[in-house]
Amino acid sequence: MSLRLSTVILPYRRWHEGGRATWVRAEQLGFHTAYTYDHLSWRSFRDGPWFGAVPTLTAAAAATERLRLGTLVTSPNFRHPVTLAKELISLDDISGGRITLGIGAGGTGFDATALGQDPWTPRERADRFAEFVPLLDRLLSEDAVTYEGRYYSADEARNIPGCVQRPRLPFAVAATGPRGLRLAARHGQAWVTTGDPKLYETGTPEQSVEALRGQLARLTDACAEAGRDVAGLDKILLTGFTPDRGHPLTSLDAFVDFAGRHRDLGFTEIVLHWPIPDSDFAADEKIFERIAMEGLSQLG
Repeated sequence: MSLRLSTVILPYRRWHEGGRATWVRAEQLGFHTAYTYDHLSWRSFRDGPWFGAVPTLTAAAAATERLRLGTLVTSPNFRHPVTLAKELISLDDISGGRITLGIGAGGTGFDATALGQDPWTPRERADRFAEFVPLLDRLLSEDAVTYEGRYYSADEARNIPGCVQRPRLPFAVAATGPRGLRLAARHGQAWVTTGDPKLYETGTPEQSVEALRGQLARLTDACAEAGRDVAGLDKILLTGFTPDRGHPLTSLDAFVDFAGRHRDLGFTEIVLHWPIPDSDFAADEKIFERIAMEGLSQLG
């Protein structure tokens, strides 16, 4: 598979004060997909503006024509498969079949407690994710679903007419542990990683590459266990969380070097954060746009 370049646009700007223009510009620049985070709030943005992912993507679908759109990522932290499926089917319809669902197990941030609950343990997050993904798969693929699980249930949940994309919109499953990788192998059309978080503060880019090589090897094993060829699964790297941090956006050459190393590992899609001034995602917008337009053509 050839390498694709995508972006993630954080939903912190009012739609009529730069929000809409950013999504339109993403299409003009030729990005394959523009994603957004599906959080109630996130880290340093918690005390500032932050908008919902599904309404934002709905508006983006109306403002664009060709650009694929998606979440990176949705989690069970504040979502239920039944209600989420209805929203996704509607969103896929409005966009004309341009939606990808990035989905992960969630974490311990603001989303984990905003509804008044105690944060789930890593084990409970994994257990919930193992129920959430297969049930959502069924809800998006079948007209009526009844299911009773430990954490989630559905009673004759109707989802007619289903997704525009058949048999359903694609899942991009974020995972690094064995259970999550098995879910990606069984239900995903793509796999997502941000690298090894233990290397972010003190690791090196070379160590990160080796860690990613190990993740890809474990994904290959999970696919083999599921009777699936790993080559048929897209591999997505969400940048900004490896020891490279923002370096790939400092120049066209820096991006080409970064993208080439990760393409050679086997990644098929690289996702860059749209620049946000005075944040961890600050970058020169002119360099960013040049990378968007010329970066992939510079790869040998």
